[in-house]
Amino acid sequence: MCSPFLCSDYKNNESLLIFAIQLSFGIIINVYKFNALKRSYLAIGLIFLVLLIDQIVKIWVKLNMRIGDNFNFFGNGHDWFQIYFTENPGMAFGLELGGDYGKLALSLFRIVAVGFITYYLYTLCKQKKSYGLVASIALIWAGAVGNILDSIFYGLFFTSSTHNIATLTSFGGGYAGFLHGKVVDMLHFPLIEGHYPKWMPFVGGQGFKFFEPIFNIADTSISVGVGMVVVFYRSFFSEGKKPSTEKESEKSDFNAYNEADTSESADDKLYPNLTKDDKENPLS
Repeated sequence: MCSPFLCSDYKNNESLLIFAIQLSFGIIINVYKFNALKRSYLAIGLIFLVLLIDQIVKIWVKLNMRIGDNFNFFGNGHDWFQIYFTENPGMAFGLELGGDYGKLALSLFRIVAVGFITYYLYTLCKQKKSYGLVASIALIWAGAVGNILDSIFYGLFFTSSTHNIATLTSFGGGYAGFLHGKVVDMLHFPLIEGHYPKWMPFVGGQGFKFFEPIFNIADTSISVGVGMVVVFYRSFFSEGKKPSTEKESEKSDFNAYNEADTSESADDKLYPNLTKDDKENPLS
């Protein structure tokens, strides 16, 4: 049953989901357009928008679809991009860390990691580091927190989506306990489908699909943030070194000039009667 404050029926609200996803991808891809803003505003803005869109999409999927339900994002005949509802108790892209204790350990690890990322992001803003680096770390932070929210709250407030569409319930009346909620995934890009050649060992004749993992907006945010750091590593972390080198060069030239001047003063003291011509032509 669909939540009355979020949607009226499944079909009429696909456009809302599509708009939210398009907006999120636009925000992530065009982060450099915010470089005129202060670094802290850039970080806060990106985090707020990614979290908002991530949670809107997840809640819509949770309250309108069952596990395994799917539809083509761009309509019939365009099955390369699907909204395919699945849940995972583990890491990004459907990867899992087995058992209840594994889930708890992963949730706690995420919380600790977010604490370190928060401090690092604060340091970057305070030291006025590259806007691109600030944006990258902000995207990673937002993605990590987006999945943490699923783990903390979804099991407490939502019923199971396995056989029926989930509904909101009172606190603690959901399908799992604190930090044991499942992460909602829905973005699926089966760009290429086929079968492995029969001569290939182990997988010969079996079907394959690329890209098979199903993920969400938070996973995308983390991946884009990490990708930006990898691609622009030299640019992000070499910033500020060049001015320092120029200062050292100027200081070196200044010291060399002083040494030359000091040497000339010493000659004047030893040979006070030398003329300028004698200094320039000592053998004449």
